[in-house]
Amino acid sequence: MTENHEHTLEANLESTDRPSKIAKTEEDISDEEEEQKPAVHDSSMSQNPRIQRYLVAIEYIGTRFSGSQKQPNFRTVVGVLEDAFHKFIGQPVSISLSSRTDAGVHALSNVCHVDIERISKRKPGEVLSPHEPAVVRKAVNHFLQKNEGDISVIDVRCVPSDFHARHKAQERTYFYRLLSGPEPLSAFEKDRAWHVPEELNLSAMQEACRVLVGHHDFSSFRAAGCQAKSPIRTLDELTVTEVIPSPYFPSVMDRKQNEVSDDLHGCRCKSETDSHLNSVPSIGKATSKEVLEFGRRRSHCCLVITARARSFLYHQVRLLVGVLKAVGTGSLTISDVERILEAKDVIAASPMAPACGLYLGEVSYDLP
Repeated sequence: MTENHEHTLEANLESTDRPSKIAKTEEDISDEEEEQKPAVHDSSMSQNPRIQRYLVAIEYIGTRFSGSQKQPNFRTVVGVLEDAFHKFIGQPVSISLSSRTDAGVHALSNVCHVDIERISKRKPGEVLSPHEPAVVRKAVNHFLQKNEGDISVIDVRCVPSDFHARHKAQERTYFYRLLSGPEPLSAFEKDRAWHVPEELNLSAMQEACRVLVGHHDFSSFRAAGCQAKSPIRTLDELTVTEVIPSPYFPSVMDRKQNEVSDDLHGCRCKSETDSHLNSVPSIGKATSKEVLEFGRRRSHCCLVITARARSFLYHQVRLLVGVLKAVGTGSLTISDVERILEAKDVIAASPMAPACGLYLGEVSYDLP
């Protein structure tokens, strides 16, 4: 984009409206403590009626960042986001994240808040009415895409000045992707999932989930350095689901079963009731023809582990995944899982799953 185009965008916005890892990871170390405190303002700025607080949802590829929290001399999620906002409004801002993530951990939707006072760029000192959320999203994404394009704003909403992205979070959902099978990992899946060469026993993993879900002392799933006062957590959901490996492209059978037919109004799908998933042969298992056909990659079995709770301990999700994977390969039994939980010591747990398969999927709120 030329300088003239950039100048036009900024004028329109004003007129129309390699890496070191951070100390903490996907689990917010003090959510429980903060939930017990009354909400407080971040700074005196948030009480200024001329300042608008925005709740911002973002997605990013975790392997491109040295974690989420700002660090000198390293590229981080907060650092890149603050830089984009600075270029947009012409003054520094402070970003407050709902959930911290380590290097390698991705986000389908992490949330932060930011306070913005809209000052005229043509008449310095003149305060203008706040930008509309859509304008904020478009402008910040403009500057983010000019960078590496590995982070983007997916939603923006105006919230009251005392609404805190971290303190007000009601629930957090994480997903973990496992790709099972002897075939080498596709280049398109690099750093997007944990490749497990062995076949995984889905039913055994699901049974292990039933042992771990609920209200427990999760000391065995709490890494050293966790600063939470209590290891007690309520895991509202822990499930394992087999899904279609992605990226997924239709096979010859899929295309034949989803042919379009001509009518008076042009092409349309055969039937709205035809399910694309029903046309897919056994998920993750190649047919004999696919195995023999030259140039076709055999797909993996893709399992997604979902963990949902109000808050998590340090490395809790990845430690849970490590145990579930061991159950899937047969290294651990259900009795072993019960023993590990009762041990209340992280030494008893299996090795922790790598960061690359973990995704922060959603942060839920009771929005005003």
